[in-house]
Amino acid sequence: MKNSLVARLLRKVHADQEGAISLETVLIIAAVALPILIFLYKVAWPRVQNMFNTRMQPLEDTGAVP
Repeated sequence: MKNSLVARLLRKVHADQEGAISLETVLIIAAVALPILIFLYKVAWPRVQNMFNTRMQPLEDTGAVP
């Protein structure tokens, strides 16, 4: 009897498709977003950091920034 109960539960869980579409959507979004984020981190972030440091230097020289 225990085997049949476990077997029925496994069949029920395996046949349940609820939430599969949302999971697939999240996986597709992650597959698209991850390379974009890696690109931004590797290419754009050093430029942003350099621009920030360049523009902060005059403020630091005048003593406006503690």
